[in-house]
Amino acid sequence: MSRPQQVAELTDHLGFWLRMVSNHVSHSFSRRLEGEGVTVAEWVVLRELYGTDPLAPSRLAERLGMTRGAISKLADRLMAKGLVARADDPRDGRAHSLSLSSAGLGLVPMLARLADENEAAIFGCLCAEDRSRLEQALKKIAQARGLNDPPLT
Repeated sequence: MSRPQQVAELTDHLGFWLRMVSNHVSHSFSRRLEGEGVTVAEWVVLRELYGTDPLAPSRLAERLGMTRGAISKLADRLMAKGLVARADDPRDGRAHSLSLSSAGLGLVPMLARLADENEAAIFGCLCAEDRSRLEQALKKIAQARGLNDPPLT
């Protein structure tokens, strides 16, 4: 029997460490949002609608890199929670737009604080210079790879 070929350890790969940290950031934030009855995907939609004029679902889908069907499902869930309102387009009876309800408008700043707290809890161990370098490196990779759509999970 021949000896197995030597291969790198999992921990020898940057992707391993990136995924470990990313999973922790995502799961931690998801748990914080669950406490408020919102998913990460719903948060992304709420944040995108915050401070904007009403948006057509197709435009929202385009901005978030999602399908219209996915936006429709998310919008339905957010409307059921009283956080998003749908209005018919007076110029086109088939079209409509989405906007935050007053409850949604009030909730977004609180959820944004949760996002800030989550980030501080995880990345607070980095000095400002290290944090800036990490952010620059990640942005450089995202730009080089053409990564534009926000992560939704």
